[in-house]
Amino acid sequence: MPSASHPSADSAPVDSSAATTPPIDAVIPHRPTEDVLGVLTGTFLASLGLYLLQTAGAVTGGTAGLALLLTHALSTPFSVLFALVNLPFFALALWKKGGVFTVKTVICVGLISVFSLIHPRFLPLEQVPLLYAVIGGNLLVGVGLLIIFRHGASLGGFNILALILQERAGLRAGYVQMAMDVAVILLSLLVLDMPRVLLSALGGVVLNVVLALNHRPGRYRA
Repeated sequence: MPSASHPSADSAPVDSSAATTPPIDAVIPHRPTEDVLGVLTGTFLASLGLYLLQTAGAVTGGTAGLALLLTHALSTPFSVLFALVNLPFFALALWKKGGVFTVKTVICVGLISVFSLIHPRFLPLEQVPLLYAVIGGNLLVGVGLLIIFRHGASLGGFNILALILQERAGLRAGYVQMAMDVAVILLSLLVLDMPRVLLSALGGVVLNVVLALNHRPGRYRA
């Protein structure tokens, strides 16, 4: 009696999508167009947050905070100060992070400077409530930084140090940034009143908690 035929392995149906669908844990790099749009979006949001802080007379951490702090003592525009303060850190980025990262970071710093000139023309603000500016501004900067980080760049300065320490020592970039930002905000006591400094410190915590909760090694693969 002939035995029942069974389909062989060779005759099993082949899922054509398996050959084109990457494994679930595969790293899918961003396309160049995605990097361009991501960098533009991130720098726009971050610069808008900095604009709110500057209009309210508050400060934040990082080299952006240093540049904002210097605007209280100098007549030089923020856009120029931000670029100048970041210059020494570009060499560190080139040494530790490579040419692509450094070029992207230089572009991001340049875009922040350009956007800082554009915002007052299209969104003139004479006065912004301090608490709103501190919370809203730092949230915008934090989200903008997250986008910039995800596309392999930074806003220079302390961002570079924080990212290097996260990669080399396993320290959370947000917490490292927070520690350095506190030092900048404490320096603002030289030119700002205590209530404004305390609110600025609260804003710095908000910004870095956003980074610490969302920018962690292994959380995102693209």
